[in-house]
Amino acid sequence: MAIVEQLNIGIVGAAGRGASFRAAFDAHPVTRIHAVCDVQEEALAEAAERLGAAESYTDYDEMIEQSEIDAVVIGTPMPLHVPQAIAALERGLHVLSEVPAGVSIEECKELVQAARHSTALYMMAENMTYTRPNVLVKELVRRGLFGEVYYAEGEYLHELKGLNEITRWRRHWQTGIDGITYPTHSLGPVLQWMDDRVVRVCCEGSGHHYQDPRGDAYENQDSCVMLAKTSRGGLIKIRVDMLSNRPHAMTNYCLQGTTGCYESARSKLGVDKIWLRGLCPDENTWLHLDELAAEYMPEMWRSPPEEALKAGHGGGDYFEVLDFVRSIVDGVSCPIGIDEAMDMTLPGLVSQASIAQGGAWLDVPNSRAW
Repeated sequence: MAIVEQLNIGIVGAAGRGASFRAAFDAHPVTRIHAVCDVQEEALAEAAERLGAAESYTDYDEMIEQSEIDAVVIGTPMPLHVPQAIAALERGLHVLSEVPAGVSIEECKELVQAARHSTALYMMAENMTYTRPNVLVKELVRRGLFGEVYYAEGEYLHELKGLNEITRWRRHWQTGIDGITYPTHSLGPVLQWMDDRVVRVCCEGSGHHYQDPRGDAYENQDSCVMLAKTSRGGLIKIRVDMLSNRPHAMTNYCLQGTTGCYESARSKLGVDKIWLRGLCPDENTWLHLDELAAEYMPEMWRSPPEEALKAGHGGGDYFEVLDFVRSIVDGVSCPIGIDEAMDMTLPGLVSQASIAQGGAWLDVPNSRAW
């Protein structure tokens, strides 16, 4: 494998979501943010200065054609993820894409084909798989302390009515389509814990109770719940609610195994609690998850740098970038490559067909067969 001496990074969506990635790229000795791109021309100069970029573009195609970059970070609205990723992959540029991977099954097939034929790496930036508690639970599962895992829950509870009006793309792509439109923050950690993929889903909603500032009803039902069966027979429940009036809770998780159970805190008032046979004093006593950190926490979260502690999404924005760079520079296996990205994205897309068919159980395609 050729030694990489310098990895030039281009960031699209740099004035918004893309601005959160500098600390991680600065932490790696071979990476440099070389170019930034955003359609918000008035904010582009500030974004370039903040990210330390030498070049600025308002046109993405110009950036990937003209700039001497080796990889792109796609931090743009959801419908742009696939076309921008394909354009980069076809030019041999590595891709770190925001979530979800795509907004339709058809375009996901196109993305998979582009990734298969490209010499470059594709990774989806699912940051919730890197948060401190989720990393610890994954390690406890790996060590067999949960026994056989067979049930899990994931929730994304993020009231977006106000943010819809600021980032207007959300009004259609997140709350303007019925079903699970934003699945990966919930599914990502759960699928890694279960080491499995979803093979069929069904989805139902709780009804429509809110209107946007123009008096239009949201097409997305307030709380949508997807049930998912995995290839090994496991059951997963995913709830996404971006409209109900409630305090922000973001992500919540539950995992059940034959010898262990985990329930994350549902609010700032709660605690992450865990029961593991053999480690807990009896069958009815929970431990705080953090009580197991000293013995079982993976190295990445034992002495994290200050930049990781300050990074967004519980440090996930920092560690996902490091894995992306390691996969390119050191040739280590990409943790969320094209097929893992599809495993986290496709169930949500199929749920949208299920809810339109009255909650019918529908098969989820396996991208490995594409």
